[in-house]
This record gives sequence, C-alpha cells and structure tokens, in this order.
Amino acid sequence: MQRQKSILSFLRKPESTSSGKPIVLDASDEEIKGIDTPPEKVPRRVFADSRPSLFSSIKHKFEKVDNSKHSESRCEEDNTSTVRSLPLQSDGPEDPSNVYLVPKQHNKHNVLNDSRTMSSEGDSRCSFRNTFEDDVLGPDTPGTRPLVPRLKRVQEDICNFEDKAGFSLPDNKKKTKFLQGFNVLKKNGDKDSETISKFEWLHPSRIKDANGRKLTDPLYDKRTLYIPPDALKKMSASQRQYWNVKCKYMDVVLFFKVGKFYELYELDAEIGHKELDWKITLSGVGKCRQVGVSESGIEDAVQKLIARGYKVGRMEQLETSEQAKSRGSTSVIQRKLIHVITPATSCEGNIGPDAVHLLAIKEDGLLKNGSMSFGFAFVDCAALKFWIGSISDDASCAALGALLMQVSPKEILYESRGLSREAHRALKKYTLTGSNPSQLNPSDTFGEALEVRNIIESNRYFSGSSDSWHHILDGAMLGDHELCALGGLISHLSRLMLNDVIRNGDILSYEVYKGFLRMDGQTLVNLEIFNNNADGGPSGTLYKYVNNCITSSGKRLLRNWICHPLQDVAKINNRLAVVEELMANPEIMLLIAQSLRKLPDLERLLGRVKSSFQSSSIILLPLIGHKILKQRVKAFGSLVRGLRIGIEMLILMQKHGSLSTSLSRVVSLPMLSGSEGLDQSLAQFEAAIDSDFPNYQDHNVTDLEAETLSILMELFTEKATQWSQMIHAINCIDVLRSFAISAVSSCGAMCRPKFTNSFVETMPPTLHMKGLWHPYALGENGGLPVPNDIHLGGDGTTHSPCSLLLTGPNMGGKSTLLRATCLAVIMAQLGCYVPCESCSLSVVDIIFTRLGATDRIMTGESTFLIECTETASVLRNATQKSLVLLDELGRGTSTFDGYAIAYAVFRHLVESVNCRLLFATHYHPLTKEFVAHPRVLLQHMACSFDCASKMSSQVDQKLVFLYRLASGACPESYGMQIALMAGIPSSVVEAASKAGQVMKEMVGESFKSSEQREHFSTLHEEWLKSVLSLSQTVEVDFDNDAFDSLFCLWHELKRSCKEIT
Repeated sequence: MQRQKSILSFLRKPESTSSGKPIVLDASDEEIKGIDTPPEKVPRRVFADSRPSLFSSIKHKFEKVDNSKHSESRCEEDNTSTVRSLPLQSDGPEDPSNVYLVPKQHNKHNVLNDSRTMSSEGDSRCSFRNTFEDDVLGPDTPGTRPLVPRLKRVQEDICNFEDKAGFSLPDNKKKTKFLQGFNVLKKNGDKDSETISKFEWLHPSRIKDANGRKLTDPLYDKRTLYIPPDALKKMSASQRQYWNVKCKYMDVVLFFKVGKFYELYELDAEIGHKELDWKITLSGVGKCRQVGVSESGIEDAVQKLIARGYKVGRMEQLETSEQAKSRGSTSVIQRKLIHVITPATSCEGNIGPDAVHLLAIKEDGLLKNGSMSFGFAFVDCAALKFWIGSISDDASCAALGALLMQVSPKEILYESRGLSREAHRALKKYTLTGSNPSQLNPSDTFGEALEVRNIIESNRYFSGSSDSWHHILDGAMLGDHELCALGGLISHLSRLMLNDVIRNGDILSYEVYKGFLRMDGQTLVNLEIFNNNADGGPSGTLYKYVNNCITSSGKRLLRNWICHPLQDVAKINNRLAVVEELMANPEIMLLIAQSLRKLPDLERLLGRVKSSFQSSSIILLPLIGHKILKQRVKAFGSLVRGLRIGIEMLILMQKHGSLSTSLSRVVSLPMLSGSEGLDQSLAQFEAAIDSDFPNYQDHNVTDLEAETLSILMELFTEKATQWSQMIHAINCIDVLRSFAISAVSSCGAMCRPKFTNSFVETMPPTLHMKGLWHPYALGENGGLPVPNDIHLGGDGTTHSPCSLLLTGPNMGGKSTLLRATCLAVIMAQLGCYVPCESCSLSVVDIIFTRLGATDRIMTGESTFLIECTETASVLRNATQKSLVLLDELGRGTSTFDGYAIAYAVFRHLVESVNCRLLFATHYHPLTKEFVAHPRVLLQHMACSFDCASKMSSQVDQKLVFLYRLASGACPESYGMQIALMAGIPSSVVEAASKAGQVMKEMVGESFKSSEQREHFSTLHEEWLKSVLSLSQTVEVDFDNDAFDSLFCLWHELKRSCKEIT
C-alpha cells in the first residue's frame, strides 16, 4: 500500500505549501482536498525529463525484487482492499437497476477470505476518493494503463495461462509460493475486484425510488433513485453534480463529459461493459466503477446503445477547466444535461427511411354500449410533425390494432393502470419487432385536458405549426382523452429536453379509418401487407411489391397510402390518370428518376431546420457549440440544394400539358415561377449559401457567420408551409412513379381498374376480375400463378350471386385465391394497376379476413377463441359494401359444432348482409345446403390424379393440383393423399382410409339423405314455412325477409320448370 501511495504521489501534479514540503495523500480523509476541477486530458508522460528527482526517489520501486517473503507480505497487504465480484443481473435496457454490487464486511483473521471481503473502516476512509478531479483516466488503452512491474505481469500471465490450459508449469523456486497464493485468491472471487459498487444504496435490497418505494413495490418508479442525504453531503462537488442528475434519470444511460472523454459510472458502466465491451476500472467520480470513450467515438457509441433500445443522455461541460479555475481554485466545471435520445426520438444517425414514431395512448373506458374509446397522439421528431386523434373500438381492439400497425411506433406511452386487459393484449399482439413499450408510473398520469391546454398556451408550444393548434383541436372536435394523450406525450418530450421539437413542430389531425378503405390490424397481418408471417421481414409483402420509390420520404408516404386506400372514386381515377400518363411517357419517368436520385431526405432536413430555429441555447456551449453549428450549416445547405433540384423537376413536369393537368388534380402545388414564386425565393438563399458558406458540407462557423445563419434560417422558415407543400408534391410524384414502374415491369397482365360510379342500395355490389393472379406468389417451377376469374354481383341489370362458396383439396390454392382477390381490391383503391386482364368493381368500404389457424397461449386465447373473436368482428361491422374472406371457419372445435357455426355464419352473411363474400371450407354438406341458393355461387379448385401412376388404390395415386377455379363443388378434400405427401407412413394412411370407409357404411343412410338435400334443403323448408305463416295473416306486412323468401321460391320454381322442359 505504501508503494501505491508513492506511485500516486508521483503521478499527481506537485503542489507547493507554505512549508515547502510535498503534500502526502492521507487515505483517512473522507474527501479529497484541493481542486475539484479536472484538467483537460493530455497524453501522460511517465518518465518526464523535467522531473528526474521524483523518478529517482521511486526508482527502486521498479527494480526486480529477490526477496520472496517481501513479495508475500506485499500480496497480503494488497488483498486488504480487494472485493468480491458478484454476478451481473442486467438483461437489457428495460431494468438497469437489476445490476447491483455491494461490499461485505472484512475478516482480519483469514487471509484467503480477504479476496471476498473488504474492511468497513477502509471503505469509510476511501469511499469518496476522487481521482478524476486530479488526473482523469480515459479509456483503458495500453498507453493509459497504470505501471505494473514486469515480474508481476509475467506472474499474472503465467497464472492466467495455467487456468486456461488446465495444467501447471513446473515449480520455479520463489515464484511457486506467490503463484499458489495468487491462484487460491482467484478461486475465491478476486478475479474481478474492480467491478463492485461501493454505494450500499445501490444494492437491490436497499435501492429506492425518489418516493422511498423499494423494487418490490408495484408502484416503484424505475426512473428515479433515492440517495441518502448523508451520502450526498460526503460527496465532492463533481460527485454531487453527477448524482443530482442521475437520480432523476435512472432509466437513461448518462454520459458525463470529463475533459476530452465521456464516461459512464456504476450501473451505466455495467451497460457499457456489457453492450460495448468496454473494460471497467475503478476511477472517475470518487473511485466509482467507470468506463469511457473519447470525443471522437461518442457518436458511434450513442448510436450503438440506441440501436439496442437504450435511452442515452449526455452531460456536457459548459466551460473549460481554465474558465472554471478563473472563478476560484476550488471551483468545479459547470455541466448540464443537454438532451436525452431514445429509439423513438432519434433524429440523426442511421435511422433508416422508415418513420420513427413515439405514440401515447389514453383509454376512455367502457361506454354504455360496451365499446371503448382511445385517444392518441404521436410524433415524428425527425420530420417535426405531431398527430392527434381518437378511435372507437370493441372488445377485440381491432381498431387499436390498426392504429399500431399503421403508426408502427418505436415506443408506446400509456398509464400503467389506465389500460384494460384487452388493450394490453392488443399492445402485445401488434407491437412490432424492435418496439419498446414504455409504461408510465401512476403518479405521472397524462393530466387533465384543461391543464394540457394551459401548458401549451403558456409555453407557446406548436407556435411554428402551419395551422394553429386551436384550429386543429377545435376543428377535429377532440375530446378530453385526446388532449390527455397529447399531454402525456408533451410531458415525456419535456423530460427528454426536447422542448424545441414541441415548440416548432406541426400538429395535424389523424384519421385511422374515416374516409378510407378500412382494414383492421388482423387484416393487415393476415394479408401480409408490411411483414410476412414467415420471418416478419418485408419480402413477400404488398409494400415490397409496389415499393419502387427512390426517396426516403416517398417510401414513408407510400406506407401511409397503403394504410389508407381511398373510397372516393374521383380521387382514385385522378391517381390512375397520372400513372397512365407516366406509363405512356417513359422518357419523362427517366428524367424524374434521375432528379429523385439526387435528392436528400428533404422532409427530415426541413424538420431539422425548423427545430434549429430559436434554439440557440445549445450552441452557446464552448466545446460542442461549433460542432452543432457546423451540422446546421450542412443541413441548411443540403436542403437548399435539394429544393433546387425538386423545383426544376416540377417545372419540367408543368411543361408537359396532359401530365401537368392530371398531376394538378392529385397534388396542390404552390406558385413556383414569378416574382412571388418559390423559384425566386430559393435563388436568394442559394446566393447567400454561395457567398457565406461555399463549402457548406464542411464549414467551420465563426460567431459572425452564426448570426448570419440564424437570420437565413428565420427567413426560410417564414415560408415553411409552402416548402412543405412542395416536398409533399415531390413525394407524391415518387409514389405515383413507383405505381407506374410496378405496372410496366410486371411479369403478368396488369390493367387499369374500372369503378362503378353510382352505388344503388337496391342493387348488389360487384366484383368482376378476369385473369386474376397473385402479384408476388410464385407458381410451380418459379413461374406465374395460374390466373382465375372472379365474378361476384351483377352488372346493374341482372342479379348474380355475391357469395362464393369455395371448396377443394388441401394445398389446392384456395387461400392464395382469396388473398389475391383482396390484394387486387387494395391496389385498385390505391390508384394502382391491378394484376389481372380486366377489373370492374364497386368501391369496398371494409375488408375483413379470417385466415389461418393460430393460438396465443401467453394471453390465454385458443385457436377456436381467436376464430370466433375475428368472426364476431365481421358479423358486427360488415356492410353490403364490404369484402369478407373466411377460410375454414369452425375447424378449431368438434366437427358438429364447427359445421353448425360455419353454416350459421355463412347464411347470415349471405341473407342478412349480402356483401361480397369468399367462403372457403372443407365442410362439404354446406355445398348441399346452398347449392340451390340464388345468392350463392359454388366453385372449387380443380385437381386430378396422375394417369402415369400404376397404383391400384386411389389413395396411393399421386394428386396433381391444377390451381384452376372450376364450377361446382369438389367431391372431397383428398386428405389421405395430402397425408402421404406430408410424410405420414403409408401403413397409417391405409388404416385411416379403411376407418373412413367403415364410418361411411355406418352412417350410410345419413350420407344418402344428405345427398338428397340438393333438391330440398333446410333453406327450402324455412322458405316454405315463411310463406305459410304469411298466408295465415290477415294483414300482410311484407318486410325484406318476406320478399327474400318469395324471391327464393320464385327462383326455385323457375329452375324446376327449366328442368322439366
């Protein structure tokens, strides 16, 4: 220990006293005396020529020691300060408080136990030694490691080698005793002596939040930490500076700026060690566990932590060490938490083209009719846009699922006790991969609506919005729960020090369903719109198929369009007209593509420029202000250059007559040319950039240039609304061009869909598709799928069936046909060409799907329960304009129960709703019941047996799938052949076939009677009973059901007469 004190005194800067004697560090001091302010980090010169006397005084410490007894005594002395490493418990960013280490009491009577214990007296003497205040250590590199005698290094290397190799080297005189003792100490836990927290209030059994609640308390707030007042009093100024901030941000990885380095302490150091593989050392703020990184590596480290789901904050120095010393020798450098970056608020780095959203949800509780209402608000910090709205939902939370699928948030904020069980299930079900739901503490509720209004007005939030927030809130007729959700979002952003985002952001209303083709969350999952069901990736999805966009902002707009297909026929045809014009002019498409490839992300650049306006506090920081100004100049210059390319492209398209006319019906362009046009304004900003910031990509900004930049940005943001309109127009062109590319480059037939403009209530809806094929499903041998024709509904003059009852063998292509029909409807109402030879349809208002068989064990939902839940949503909400897909309903329960439910649901949709319905089933008796129904069309997926097969039994013959839609019902599902294809042993299949024959013989009469139902089914019986009941009434009141019964009887009589003749 004396040797260590000597080395430490050598590394410290010499200080003179009145007596002229050197200062000796006293380990008994509770606080380090002297200057708290650390010097700037510079490379340490250990063997300085200017200090020969100091080196000579400790030169004997670096000489080879031949006395083995002295080595052993020194080893024993060093062990008195060692501590045992406890296992780490941290699993991720959600609960960093799981990692806590604490020293134990020291046992003076056992040298071996010294490796596991630490003297409590020594702890009190050394607990607050502050090495970073005197000479701060940086990252653990060979050049900055403390000096260790060569003999000790060799001994440690030999010891480590023996542990890894599993054998011992031959005894070597005096080294043997030292190595034996060293190995024993390692076995008792001395291997990681520098990874133990000395703060007892960080132990899991003692840690508390700011309100004094322990970890076991259900109301424990993991964002705060209680630090005993006595502990704070014993801390140095720098320690208090760090812990005063950290105790309020325990859920944030907090970087502390020290000279030229950023350091993490205690629990954050464990995260840095785990995630970034940094070595933990005992230094920094009062001998804390510490890891660090230089200024050049901080950005990369922050991005890596954010990518792993952590929140990251940075405490920056507000002054240099020289400035701090000028205020007094004991002054500490002033520091401040600048901002906190989370996965949902990251604006820089590699965040990708997709929008990054932070969503807040407020549930309004159950209404009188059993439904529930949700208010929501979400923000895209990179684009500087807020959205607010509300949805009404039922127990299935289908609308909430649609919101989550559309927004795809990175983080979700909600009150921990403010959501129902159904809402929690929806969050678990629809939260996408990489999302990080954040549960708020009950004490931090979203607040009352009136309080939120007052906060917005007093802080002048959304003052930079193109529309007044009063106009948005009043025009959208928002309720209290929407404002409460917005208040929760604002409170969260304020805690993250993102007030500039709130102040300068645009606020807009958001509609989940209103005015658009409605697709709930389950439909988006079933149809694989954005993520496939195999691995959750984008391949094999509709978004991937139509995404030929070049710009990142165009890709985000395309996703928004897919979530909101249109219902307005005029708007759909306007989009189709632009796509058709682009397809007819490939040279224009080529010029557009060349311009789009030169564009940066204009939407996000505009957001960065707007957020920088009136946010000058951060640029006053002496060490990072110039760096931020440099980034602002680059962003502003890139935005101006990009807008010039965009304006030239728009002017070029305006010169094309027909294309310009069609485009003007889709997007609203501001005035581009003339003295008041954007072209002239942009030329002035270009001139300013050329004169003041010619090298804007890498320009070091002076104080005078900073003022010039501020004036330019203020003038530029005065027309932010017009710039935003122009960027939106460019994005629309990118998306429409993507639609044109999808149609031109398609391998199969593509056509422009035709919509029936008038929808007469008395006439059934229509859906006619000829040569329909699945746009991204591959057929056999990698070719195109087999095209098929779909005809549902009449043409306006005749009544045709609107419901298709589809049968066929397993793997015959039923589900593919159902999905292809839905995808074609979505593409048509997007304004895109559809994959078929011809397409005519009336507008669809809602698409429902019940596909596949899944269960959710973790939420206690069985396969059949999920089937019934999804079916219930269909029966409650389907209208005559809807398109409904039901695939094998009723297979999750017994045969008779499943058949009964399938029969009842199918009949209800056919007779009561009369929507466009595609119903795939293996219940063949259904075909007998509805074969004569005038509103039902029976078809099946054709198949045949391989004629070349020499097998005598049909079960053993090879089944060939034709994937062609044929008329009538399929005789059976050929389950035995599918079982053989799946690899079930032939002996088992043969036994199953024999068992099937026995069952048919046992119920032969029932099968025979079921075959006769084709001529007189249960439907005929009920129709006849209805007519008889009507004939017995005195005053006949013909309602819709009565007319339906008479119509069906008339249809049957007409059919029978044709058969007789």
